[in-house]
Amino acid sequence: MIPLFLPLATVALLAQTRTATVISIGDGDTLRVREGSRTLNVRLACIDAPETSQAPDGANARTQLQTLAPVGSTIELRIKATDRYGRSVAELSRGGRNLNQALVASGAAFVYWQYIQGCDRQTYSRLEKEARLKRMGIWGVSGGLTRPWDFRSNQKKPGASSSAPSRRRGVKGSAR
Repeated sequence: MIPLFLPLATVALLAQTRTATVISIGDGDTLRVREGSRTLNVRLACIDAPETSQAPDGANARTQLQTLAPVGSTIELRIKATDRYGRSVAELSRGGRNLNQALVASGAAFVYWQYIQGCDRQTYSRLEKEARLKRMGIWGVSGGLTRPWDFRSNQKKPGASSSAPSRRRGVKGSAR
């Protein structure tokens, strides 16, 4: 039971924290979970992992998410929104560990600065900076890695090839 003296914002936040079981991993920042009898498609909030076609970094991000949230494991979802594709946008935790932050800390994902609202901006910034300075994961790519949001944008352009190179000279996108 939620005490009646809590601020409405806190009540709304508590109502959005749910427990679910992982049923599949899509890529480095999406998964499917079962909450009771419902199946939810979940997009990890505040981060953006390389696309699967950005080999090998997309596959590495997916593997990292599989390690953090194995199929059959119980996770907590702190749902923040629903995206235009109907997915629940959430921060995930397992065993008290924020999995979105763990992906950034390991260099498996970028902070998605365009959609950072509602997340701990300072912590995400610190974790990304530490991973970048240690050249972990995506930060160790020689010549840089096209940011996933730029990669997707380039794929939508007329004449764009699905076999476009995922690694390129220089770094495109924000380098926070």
